[in-house]
Amino acid sequence: MQGKFVLVDGNSLAYRAFYAIPMLSNSKGFITNAVYGFCNMLMKILDDEKPEYLAIAFDKGKIVFRHQDYEQYKATRKSMPDELRPQLPVLKELLRAMNVAYYECENYEADDIIGTLARMGEKENLEVLIVTGDRDALQLVSPHTSVLLTRKGITELEKYNVSTLHEKYGLTAEQMIDLKGLMGDSSDNIPGIPGVGEKTALKLIQEYGDMENALAHFQDFKGKKLGQLLEQYAKQARLSRKLAVIEINVPFDYELEECRVVEPDYELLLSLLRDLEFKGILQNMMNKMSHSSQGSATVETIKAEGITIDNPQSLREYLQDREKMAELIFFLSTQKAGVSGLKIKEIGFRVVGVDETTKVDDTIWLCWNTDNDLQEMMNTLKPWLEKEDIHKSVHDAKTALLACRSFSIELKGIRNDTLLMAYLLNPSRTQTDLDSLVRDYQGVNIIAENKAERGYIILNALDKLAVRFREELHEQGMWELYYDLELPLSRVLADLEIRGVLLDETVLQDMGQELDERLIRLTEAIYYHAGEEFNINSPKQLGEILFNKLGLPRGKKTKTGYSTSAEVLEFLAPEHEIVARILDYRQLIKIKTTYIDGLVSLMNPDTRKVHTSFNQTVTATGRLSSTEPNLQNIPIRMEEGRRLRRAFLPSPGYQMLSADYSQIELRVLAHIANDEVLKEAFHMGQDIHTRTAAEVFEVPMEAVNKEMRRAAKAVNFGIVYGISDFGLSQDLGISRAEAKEYIENYFKRYRGVRLYIDQVIAEARENGYVTTLLNRRRYLPDILSRNFHLRSFAERMAMNTPIQGSAADIIKLAMLRLQEILLSEKDGSFMTLQVHDELIFDVPAVAVEKLAKTVNEVMSSVYSLSVPLKVDLQTGPNWYELETLELNQK
Repeated sequence: MQGKFVLVDGNSLAYRAFYAIPMLSNSKGFITNAVYGFCNMLMKILDDEKPEYLAIAFDKGKIVFRHQDYEQYKATRKSMPDELRPQLPVLKELLRAMNVAYYECENYEADDIIGTLARMGEKENLEVLIVTGDRDALQLVSPHTSVLLTRKGITELEKYNVSTLHEKYGLTAEQMIDLKGLMGDSSDNIPGIPGVGEKTALKLIQEYGDMENALAHFQDFKGKKLGQLLEQYAKQARLSRKLAVIEINVPFDYELEECRVVEPDYELLLSLLRDLEFKGILQNMMNKMSHSSQGSATVETIKAEGITIDNPQSLREYLQDREKMAELIFFLSTQKAGVSGLKIKEIGFRVVGVDETTKVDDTIWLCWNTDNDLQEMMNTLKPWLEKEDIHKSVHDAKTALLACRSFSIELKGIRNDTLLMAYLLNPSRTQTDLDSLVRDYQGVNIIAENKAERGYIILNALDKLAVRFREELHEQGMWELYYDLELPLSRVLADLEIRGVLLDETVLQDMGQELDERLIRLTEAIYYHAGEEFNINSPKQLGEILFNKLGLPRGKKTKTGYSTSAEVLEFLAPEHEIVARILDYRQLIKIKTTYIDGLVSLMNPDTRKVHTSFNQTVTATGRLSSTEPNLQNIPIRMEEGRRLRRAFLPSPGYQMLSADYSQIELRVLAHIANDEVLKEAFHMGQDIHTRTAAEVFEVPMEAVNKEMRRAAKAVNFGIVYGISDFGLSQDLGISRAEAKEYIENYFKRYRGVRLYIDQVIAEARENGYVTTLLNRRRYLPDILSRNFHLRSFAERMAMNTPIQGSAADIIKLAMLRLQEILLSEKDGSFMTLQVHDELIFDVPAVAVEKLAKTVNEVMSSVYSLSVPLKVDLQTGPNWYELETLELNQK
């Protein structure tokens, strides 16, 4: 044979992939599971079989020539799923980019096209291989044609040739048509003979040779039901056989040469794969590209050239002729140095601009031998880095600002931050390093022989990314969010990190000693109740004690045994005294190890401060988070957790001022949902939880007790997070029926909230994303998932993100405005922390009242809602001992 010709049933494989692969989607919400599975399967076939020729066949239209003989042909088949339908045009677009021939023909099915191509391939003396999930194709098996039949999903394949077909069924390919004539096919609504299944049909064909002979011998079964069926339904069997025959003479234009396997259109293919966010396939294609003739040329075009400068004098000489540069693409990478410092590992820049005589576009990579050389180089760069009118492009503005500050350089003129841009365009993205962005958006692997060559590639790629991201932010209406809020906020966060907050180590040491003593007593009590010593921190050993030795009810089984999670232990607490002790032990050990010991280890020994790192590009809602230490997670519901705050101090001679938005998410909900009852409560200054209790329990506000208010508070905040009746029942310790009644009563009273929830979920399903008040987007790929849990989670995110994200945007606006005021007034006050909805300031004692008024005014008016924004002000000698500050209204 002269070569191999692979024929793929496109519809069959697409359906198989759709049902085998979870409901994947890209960040923009376009479902991609069928395309992804199909592509992986096709690439595997190409790698395994290495065919010279390849063609894909698709169905075209629902009406085919078989309907002339039988109108009910395929009448019972369900219509194509809505999630699959839009994937087929994308799949065909990918095939075009791969230069893979595909065919579809009016009035015929994919099977018929495959049958025709298979026989044409045989005439060309080719080895033909058919890939399908449909057993109908087994009738095409011949000495020159084999069938690869998908079994489970798309990963398991079973190969049939003449001999294996006979081993499996005891039949020839021609007899497979007879088999279907007798038994029919429910998936195609081919009737066959009622009551004759595969087992009976096989026996008949094996005994009589073919269907006609079996029908002719119906009298062999005289007195038996089978004989009656063969006689009664002979005509229907012949029709069924006719419907089952694959047409091998479909009239369509076909040239073998157009099916030859050739290299893809890499540029188009990589672009499509990036849009679909098929990272693994993209990587695979780029690897193939680098070893291909077309790929070699493409890889060559991404190589970048530049100038390596390895000493301060050469840098000075280069820059002295570059006074009028217009733009600077600036890249640096850092590593941690000590508990709060950064050390520069790499620096490069690309100069773009025009001097009096020459256009400039140079890529520079810096190398140095000593820290002094680096210091001199940074001093040389300082005038250019501090020029506001030289526009800068960076990746991670906050880190660049911090690194430059360590050399007393105030980096100015930043216009493009590819990290922030990528985050806004896809806030759920987990890989935001420059290598990943370049790979996914440009289809380029940054592979270089040395650091300098790598630097040249990075600097050129960074510029291209900035251009692309800038266009996309404008298209999606997020440029103002980026340029007016997130980008300037990175400078505010850098200021806060450098400033840090003072720690009282004595408080931490005293708390640590106290907790050590309590933990010893708890450990002894736990051993006493257990009747033996064991590792309390080992879930496996704890499970042995609780469930095997003490015989407590077992909960959920895990890989290592029965679960001993906090949820399980709280359920078991009434069963045995040991459980309450274990819960206390776990809480105290976490405070001791994570927070007390952790804070001490993170304290700068020179400044006695902790310098937390604020994460601007982590949460999908736009909220800030912090690490080293994580201030958001200090367990303030426990007294020990609250007491930790006593260790956070203002600067000597200063007071601490706390400004905390009161119930900002509920106020945002009132605004977005335009709920009249919520709005009225906030305008009247009512306690919102008491008002909700009055509405839900249908009593006057003055009749609301503590338990009612507690339940209403759980409902208020639970609604924002899409809580279920089960979740609420767990939170309040009530029955699901009671919880359901609470939620139903809530929605009866707060009709605007109910309408908002329905509307925002509908919009998420239509658009694939939701937005905040400042147009921040969050894509929800699972909003159309067939998996109930994934879809329900996405719906909860659709409800919550506009509220939580808008609240985050508002506090960021307040931070920007307040930092401007603090820097302009220069009265010694400064912002030190942002935690959830709270801002912390260090204030000279004489300036507390003045700053408090300013903070209150700014935070309450920075964004106009249809309800008032309320700020709770407190002041004191540390973060724990704060007292409410009532402002003098004069």
